[in-house]
Amino acid sequence: MLVIGLTGGIATGKSTVSRLLKAKKIPIVDADLLAREVVLPGTSGLKKIVKEFGEDILLPDGTLDRKKLGSVVFNDEAKRKKLNAIVHPAVRWAMFTKVVQYWVGSEKYCVLDVPLLIEGGVWKWVGKVVVVYCSADIQLQRLMLRDNSTREEALARLNSQLPIAEKVAYADFVLDNSGSPQELSSQVDAFVDKLDKEMGPLWWIGYILPFVSLFSAFWLLGSRWMRRRFQRRRRAKKN
Repeated sequence: MLVIGLTGGIATGKSTVSRLLKAKKIPIVDADLLAREVVLPGTSGLKKIVKEFGEDILLPDGTLDRKKLGSVVFNDEAKRKKLNAIVHPAVRWAMFTKVVQYWVGSEKYCVLDVPLLIEGGVWKWVGKVVVVYCSADIQLQRLMLRDNSTREEALARLNSQLPIAEKVAYADFVLDNSGSPQELSSQVDAFVDKLDKEMGPLWWIGYILPFVSLFSAFWLLGSRWMRRRFQRRRRAKKN
């Protein structure tokens, strides 16, 4: 099974691409959804958060008051790191579990929809990285329109993230969402067709001979690591 990492920037259209891939019956592992599941009532994640931040961050029904917790950690880097140290490992484990389930189910592909795929280092553990891109100007306009925010507010949100142009440097495949929805849909179709051709008709052999899957996985990850190392050295020489 090929594990694909899908990411982008705010208002670039990553969620739209995720829906298009899901419509093609490709399994999607949504990191944002899992981040909510790992802090549901009764989970160890929520218990750790309450222990760290107190019961005041709970709503009357026992669920997490996300708005209140957000206000607590927003301007406090130390508290934000403590929260991430609780949530991120739980989300990674949930993602791993989902991937294993899809592998056991003999799926051909699995897509990890992760906003912080690059920043969190998850890109190192996927077979291919797909970045949904649009220019910074279009990104800003879409964000202002979507959230009904001012230019200054939208810029502040964009500047808090890794620039989309930097994410593109990690991509094996770029989906340019600068045009119409139809153009984006066509690019997704072309991307899936390309994957099918690369996988070939004998992709299922890995399920019969597990060592083939393991070798392919190590080869992909090793090749990615070597390519990124070469790119860093080349940039260093230029600078």
